[in-house]
Amino acid sequence: QNSMVLSAAIFITLIGLIIYLHFVKIDQESLLVIGSLGIKESTTFIEMGQVKDVVINEAIHMQKVIYYLCILLQDPEDPQGVSEVVPLFQSSKPRLDCLIEVYKSCQEILEQRKMAPQSS
Repeated sequence: QNSMVLSAAIFITLIGLIIYLHFVKIDQESLLVIGSLGIKESTTFIEMGQVKDVVINEAIHMQKVIYYLCILLQDPEDPQGVSEVVPLFQSSKPRLDCLIEVYKSCQEILEQRKMAPQSS
């Protein structure tokens, strides 16, 4: 009977925490599950025209928050949609400050690409 009371208390605590985080603390959330490719990593070439945006995402790995850079690929059928999320630097896991520098450079390039068709 004690284990049943303990289980109920843990369950109620978890539900309360989820409700609290959902309504009070979290503005936006997303979940990305990436399967392991083993030792070999594949090299993918992405055309610049396919890139919708570049973002820094965060994940919890081994009780630690890690940050990673992702390319959002534009959906060919829906220009406002995203067809795929491609994580970068999967094996090196650079620090957040390094990712921010790469992110800023990518955003500058994407901004130049958006401005180029308007000026011609």
